[in-house]
Amino acid sequence: MRATDPRSITIRDVAREAGVSPAAVSKVLNNAYGVSDAMRERVTAATRKLGYRPKPAARAMRGRSYTIGVLLADVASPFAPMIVDGIQREIDDTGLQVLLGPGGASPERQQRSIEAMVDRQMDGLILIAPNVPTTWLETLAEEIPVVVIARHGTGRNYDSVVDDDVAGAELVVKHLSELGHEHITHIAHPIGKLRRPSVLSHTAREDGYCRAMTDRGLVPHVVTTSYTEEGGYTGAMAALRSERPPTAIFAGADVAAFGVLRAAAELGLDVPGDVSVVGYDNVAISGLPQISLTTVDQSGELTGSMSARLLRERLDGRDKPVTFSVSTRLVERRSTAAVRPAKGAP
Repeated sequence: MRATDPRSITIRDVAREAGVSPAAVSKVLNNAYGVSDAMRERVTAATRKLGYRPKPAARAMRGRSYTIGVLLADVASPFAPMIVDGIQREIDDTGLQVLLGPGGASPERQQRSIEAMVDRQMDGLILIAPNVPTTWLETLAEEIPVVVIARHGTGRNYDSVVDDDVAGAELVVKHLSELGHEHITHIAHPIGKLRRPSVLSHTAREDGYCRAMTDRGLVPHVVTTSYTEEGGYTGAMAALRSERPPTAIFAGADVAAFGVLRAAAELGLDVPGDVSVVGYDNVAISGLPQISLTTVDQSGELTGSMSARLLRERLDGRDKPVTFSVSTRLVERRSTAAVRPAKGAP
């Protein structure tokens, strides 16, 4: 329902009336460069029809705000702070400030958070693992500089920083198969409404796992839960209680691997004697001696610093899309070992 009190009308109301994005409305109201006459007329007509008046603070803001908005799709992820630290290190001497926005899991919630940052006239956006529609993302990037992290597929209007997730998953399968494991379960995260090639990292990791298993003549076994400690626990319980339990489990994120370790402990299984466990991300806690998790390192700090560097280039005038791929490496620790021979085997 459209608001009738001019004091309660927002930029989003104007955007709906004009049939454009909130970012486009902000650009018109700020008399920004690159606004077409047709766009200006549509937005102006909508503001007049609705009686919209920018708040004094918004009217006073012109030019650069020297703020960067960072969308965190998952604030509970232990990998996200590593990215944010890299962003902050890159802009420490630039005068730019970082403002964080929790996005949540749903595309709708993420869109609202992004629009709120646009409404506050931030200079640019870094979106960590956004699952918003591709068309919406492209439209957003036409109005404001955007760098996307952990989303595959090349954007026409935005830059991307991605881990080579397919290669990372292949490193895991190679490591486990060389240890003699053939029955390797992968704990994955739902793909949601996204479709290849524009998918998030977890889907690319699942693709890499399946391809590496097939290439070695092994049968992929995927359990889809979530990249959370509880998701790893639930997935591991289902796999380890099956008629043919795996000898190794590859969790697509370290936080999920922690859940796998909890499940193995509750079932009285030895890691790695009864089941080997591998994670992904190499978060700090993975290296603790009590955990010693074999995992894939994708350098969260480098991911963050490169995203900030690309955004600075955008702010300086570059308009050609760039994709930066972060190399992966396997970090071997004590959670993996050679497969134990079956009882009675020579």
